[in-house]
Amino acid sequence: MSFDVTIIGAGPNGLAAGIHLAQKGLSVKVFEKSGTIGGGTRTQELTLPGFQHDVCSAIHPLAKASPFLRSLPLEDYGLQWIQPEVPVAHPLDDQPAGALFRSLDKTADYLDKDGLIYKKLLTPFVSSWDDLMADILGPFSPIPHHPFLTTRFGLKGLRSARGLAQKFTTSKARATFAGLAAHGILPFHKTATAAIGLVLGITAHTVGWPYPKGGSHNLTKAMAQYFESVGGSIETNAQITSVKELPESSAIFFNNTPKQILDIAGDELPKTYMRKLQNYKYGSGVFKLDLALSDPIPWNDETCRKAGTVHVGGTFKEIAHSEQQSAKGDHPQKPYVLVAQQSLGDSSRAPSAKHTCWAYCHVPNGSTQDMTEPILNQIERFAPGFRDCIIGRHAMNTNALQAYNPNYIGGDINGGRQDITQLFTRPTGLFNPYHIPKTNMYICSSSTPPGGGVHGMCGFHAAESALRNLL
Repeated sequence: MSFDVTIIGAGPNGLAAGIHLAQKGLSVKVFEKSGTIGGGTRTQELTLPGFQHDVCSAIHPLAKASPFLRSLPLEDYGLQWIQPEVPVAHPLDDQPAGALFRSLDKTADYLDKDGLIYKKLLTPFVSSWDDLMADILGPFSPIPHHPFLTTRFGLKGLRSARGLAQKFTTSKARATFAGLAAHGILPFHKTATAAIGLVLGITAHTVGWPYPKGGSHNLTKAMAQYFESVGGSIETNAQITSVKELPESSAIFFNNTPKQILDIAGDELPKTYMRKLQNYKYGSGVFKLDLALSDPIPWNDETCRKAGTVHVGGTFKEIAHSEQQSAKGDHPQKPYVLVAQQSLGDSSRAPSAKHTCWAYCHVPNGSTQDMTEPILNQIERFAPGFRDCIIGRHAMNTNALQAYNPNYIGGDINGGRQDITQLFTRPTGLFNPYHIPKTNMYICSSSTPPGGGVHGMCGFHAAESALRNLL
């Protein structure tokens, strides 16, 4: 058989590309190496029977904010979003936890002396969220759709996280912002590290920090069912090692990072383009820990017991030091730990009265060091008695993560380092980052703008690029 388009990889971006192309009437087939679709959104019983753990991504503000995913009738295919009472909390040793609430006003009140500063910083973007998202999650353009709004955001977002945090006078506000900015997995002195903190802060007050009922896999299962309803097809257990193995098609899409594209496409790529892919940089990795619990995490602070996500790491200074260590190739003994506790709002995640804990910390790319104890120590620091709740555990170092998903090169879950040099036109610095020049091939993975996160926009923009040639 022949197809208009073949796609390698059935993660969120591969499915998003397939959906948009199929919506335009093209015949599309997706090939998936694993036995199940999903990429970074699979859910499995990693610890004990009945405990459903998200293997990689867990909390999905960008999926809820995504202009493309929001346009799809995914709720008709079983997707249900759960909004935690508190989107994110940040415990501290000597004072009440920091936190973001759905209400911007409530958050400002909670941040005390820094409330007015926080509200003034975010209000212009919260009130114009849809317009801002069109540019933040769009492909790079020298003339954005909303130039004044985007420029205003850029003046804040292009700063370093350290520089922007200096706006706040209290340790609570600075620590809360540090927990947001650390999602970028970069040292806080780097240019544009403030951007991810701002985006995630804004999402808390617009779309929230929700997660899919039953597990993250239900997001991509809904996408796959909709894709098939508009004529697309998916083949699992189909590892593609060369483009020559694909059926005839007018366009080939890679939901892969540059390293895999080089392996699969080989001599089919222009030589200069190959060299650019070879120079692509990957970022720090993560160490993942999933736990089955007899009881909810016994946080000292009541606010943390209501949060879907908890950022563990202490003060701004502590988190900045941890991120600097992992970027330099060291293993922090007091790491920044990202914790999700989905079972608090989703009883389907664990047997009756039991709970799950999802956690990871940042480590050097390719690290094989076991970070279980540092992670447990950090959580126990703010939740005494936590260790006594653990009845099952499952750990994954960077090698295990890459084996699970080959896109996670050295444990890098963002598809490549997201610093200022690779932020806007990744992976090769071209104005059109999705099309491989002089070929019928396209890249639709998180190694293209807007980068990492479950939002499907890399796939959507790659499809838009191809449609200009296919229709």
